[in-house]
Amino acid sequence: MRDRDLTVRSATPADVDILVRLRVANAEAHLALEPEIYRVPEQEAVRRHFTAVLAGDPGRHAVLVAEVAGQVVGMVEVIRNPEPPDHQILRPEPSAQIHTVVAAEARGGGVGAALVGTAERWAADAGIAYLSAGIHHRNAGAVRFYGRRGYADSGLSMGRRVTG
Repeated sequence: MRDRDLTVRSATPADVDILVRLRVANAEAHLALEPEIYRVPEQEAVRRHFTAVLAGDPGRHAVLVAEVAGQVVGMVEVIRNPEPPDHQILRPEPSAQIHTVVAAEARGGGVGAALVGTAERWAADAGIAYLSAGIHHRNAGAVRFYGRRGYADSGLSMGRRVTG
């Protein structure tokens, strides 16, 4: 793939079908990593989500797509986190979650890097100071991908299942 063939742009309502396909394919890959944690969401729920995000305030969240030769081959979603409540000890810092998906056939050609770079510029312009990528520890490819871009461990999330 030549760099000049790759473009990143804001998603539009016309992209919803491909966004749904990318999200479902990503969910299927994650299901194989850890079926106790992940699921494949209903396509209609994913469709409603992207339709609502694309119709909402364009400064709140972002959905960007990568195209190669006019074909969408990846997407990145930046979803702004709510500010911590006044009673919590966390400093208020504008932050967001970043979720990147690149079609299997387009991996390794710079699509993900272009998406993340554009998402980071969008976030900075939108006043977001911190991006986090929630990655399953068994997803070695995603850990390497984000690590090469300066993302690092930012703490430990501990949990426990409770029963009634």
